[in-house]
Amino acid sequence: MKVLHVITGLEVGGAELQLRLLLRRLPARCEVISLTTPGPLAAAIEADGIPVTHLGMTDNRDLSALPRLAGLIRAGGYDLVHTHLYRACVYGRIAARLAGVRAVVATEHSLGDAVIEGRRLTRGVRTLYRATERLGSATVAVSDTVAARLRRWGVPERRIHVVPNGVEAHRFAYDPAARATVRARLGLPTDAFVVGGVGRLVPGKRFDVLVRAVTRLPGVQLLLAGDGPEREALRRMAEQFGSGDRIRLLGARDGADGPAAGEAPSIPGLLSAIDVFVSPSPDEAFGLAAVEALASGLHVLYGSCPAVDDLPADQAPGARRFSPGVHELTAALRELRRSGPGRLPVPPVVRRYDIERSAQDLMAVYEAAVAAARRRTRPAPVPAPQPAGPASPALPPGVSLPDPSPAPSPGRRRTASR
Repeated sequence: MKVLHVITGLEVGGAELQLRLLLRRLPARCEVISLTTPGPLAAAIEADGIPVTHLGMTDNRDLSALPRLAGLIRAGGYDLVHTHLYRACVYGRIAARLAGVRAVVATEHSLGDAVIEGRRLTRGVRTLYRATERLGSATVAVSDTVAARLRRWGVPERRIHVVPNGVEAHRFAYDPAARATVRARLGLPTDAFVVGGVGRLVPGKRFDVLVRAVTRLPGVQLLLAGDGPEREALRRMAEQFGSGDRIRLLGARDGADGPAAGEAPSIPGLLSAIDVFVSPSPDEAFGLAAVEALASGLHVLYGSCPAVDDLPADQAPGARRFSPGVHELTAALRELRRSGPGRLPVPPVVRRYDIERSAQDLMAVYEAAVAAARRRTRPAPVPAPQPAGPASPALPPGVSLPDPSPAPSPGRRRTASR
């Protein structure tokens, strides 16, 4: 099976990193098209042997990208097109239809109740999403919570498939040597109480709540990995409260193992170095960063994490939800600091979200979509001519032979695959 993945961009983010993990495991010939600029993950995916093409799309209304994308899909001879993130889903579904590809799968990575990919949901966004969703074969939800949101939007149940995000748990296992190395490199005392966070620095993630909470806790350190438009505002906020030396904005980090070269740690190194992980976002689609933190044996405080909330409480005993306010988070951190949290056993939730399982489930969706597309495009069999013979016997009363003239075609109706 030849599969084309269309994604909005390849900056360091949850959807982009998840795509790279899946590309390493899917038993299919895959290629990638990035609508916008390459981003740092493009080189990493190419190093894995996956071709990456960039369209250089300038903004959401750059309609010149549509015929170019359709042409690339047509020329590639793909069995299936898989789209990721909102802009790529809208453009990719239309382009695939124009190119004649009928097996189209979309993954909804970042659909919240009020935001999508950190941006406010508007009526226009919903309308365009629903209109183009009908052009696809299936929509993959990364959690039961997202599946419920899609149903509320009017996406038919038969078109929704839940394939959770996956993690490579062993890569995030707690490493005492990495903890010592990262703390020494950053000049952190071995006995310091260190809080950590990971994510895009956009308003919807509410990292301002985390920064303000830490400013209220003298001596507490914060390591925040990620980049985005809020970075400078967060830096100014930390300085305004006189905590600039305790709050470190590390920038975007990849998922490489161990401490990264230079000063800033990789994500596994950061998780080994900290004592508590905080995800203050009140509106998540899955909560991948929180699951990675649980894989490191950390206590996790979160505002929203469907990966945890969709399961029984005993699947993630180290995770605790808090109301996304500064006072509540400050109190929770103060309590954990007082108790000296230590490391926890890796909880069952981590084993549930194994990347190998996610790849297998996604491949099953691919196979069903391709099979359904082939059934829709297969020409109807032509009946063989009957030899001339004696007249037909008399028919019972009330029974007549069908009219041999062809009936008017009602038009082909598209059926959705499960």
